[in-house]
Amino acid sequence: MSGAGTWDDARARAALRALFDAAVAAADPRRVLAAHLPPKPASGRCVVVGAGKSAAVMAAALEAAWPDVDLTGTVVTRYQHAVPTRRIEVIEASHPVPDENSERGARRLLERVQGLGPDDLVLALISGGGSALLALPAPGLTLADKQAVNRALLHSGATITEMNTVRKHLSAIKGGRLAAAAAPARIVTLAISDVPGDDPAVIASGPTVPDRTTFADAREIVARYGIDPAPQVASRLAASAAEETPKPGSLPATDYRMIATPMMALRAAAAAARGMGLRPLILGDALEGESREMGTMLAGVARAAQAHGEPLAPPCVLLSGGETTVTIGGVKPGRGGRNTEFLLGFAVALQGASGIWAVAGDTDGIDGTEDAAGALVAPDTILRARAAGLDPRAVLAAHDSYGLFDAIGDLIRTGPTLTNVNDIRAILIA
Repeated sequence: MSGAGTWDDARARAALRALFDAAVAAADPRRVLAAHLPPKPASGRCVVVGAGKSAAVMAAALEAAWPDVDLTGTVVTRYQHAVPTRRIEVIEASHPVPDENSERGARRLLERVQGLGPDDLVLALISGGGSALLALPAPGLTLADKQAVNRALLHSGATITEMNTVRKHLSAIKGGRLAAAAAPARIVTLAISDVPGDDPAVIASGPTVPDRTTFADAREIVARYGIDPAPQVASRLAASAAEETPKPGSLPATDYRMIATPMMALRAAAAAARGMGLRPLILGDALEGESREMGTMLAGVARAAQAHGEPLAPPCVLLSGGETTVTIGGVKPGRGGRNTEFLLGFAVALQGASGIWAVAGDTDGIDGTEDAAGALVAPDTILRARAAGLDPRAVLAAHDSYGLFDAIGDLIRTGPTLTNVNDIRAILIA
């Protein structure tokens, strides 16, 4: 597809959807996992453990790559994210708020790594969502305690790094505790990153790597966001240094391999854009902030590109990744996720400016807790919303962006993609 000529609505929409699909495909474990595997074990056992939205498909990809290796183990994934496996057990659990299967799965992983020796290999398959899917409470806590804190964090506006700092200090498996339980076995972690900066200690709350954060850090985050924890949670966060997560230098060296990251997905989208005759610019893979405010900011960047050719001359596409946040505050929220809220903020800021379209979606296919990955914005989005009887600003204030995009038919529904490299945003300026 050439970049010359008129970019009408149908052409722009098709291009944006193709860019999103290219980003997701670049993170498909069935395409990328085999190239990152270590040498096959010559002796000893090979135990597979894992957690995340991609854990089951990663396990299936491993079985396909190593058909002649005696694999045993368990992975935990989100409901409706399981795929058939022959040698590796798959447990489904709840996300983003853990349930009883999250606790059962975490216990099962710890059981799998008990009694291993230095000749044994542990392959850890880690991806986004693992924090909720591995929910084994620390001593003195219950699953209900963890669920309450999780809900409060999700509504607080805290970043994923901040949320996982708290989660690690309420857990018996996160923050390096799974690796400690597996010692002295050799551990190789294959990870799909869904966090800004690709920090192994943040992805799924780092069950196989040391933790630099402390109880004091967790207490500060809880206080800063006005979360009032139950007495037993507050007591746990006030525990002594002896109860801390394993720190750097306290665990055997582990081999940690990123098989898919947000930047890899963005580069794939950029390559696809060039094939369409669009100039791509990757703004970053770790953009964070309030969703609607990010929408306003990137609308300003799109206007500058259209009017002045800066930072890029049209026809072009501005690409970005990362994880924005939605702070609910005191209102009763409607339906929506961070991507649809970003897009509604973007559309409100543009107020129907011609020649600008955008897509934003979570690469796992689920924006928050809804059944859509995200949505599309077109120059007539605001006009069509008003024609449907909706006030875009009022909808934005009520955090009901899903409802607006559903009403005008612009949600993107992919179903579970079985991967997760965070959010992908693409803005096409014609």
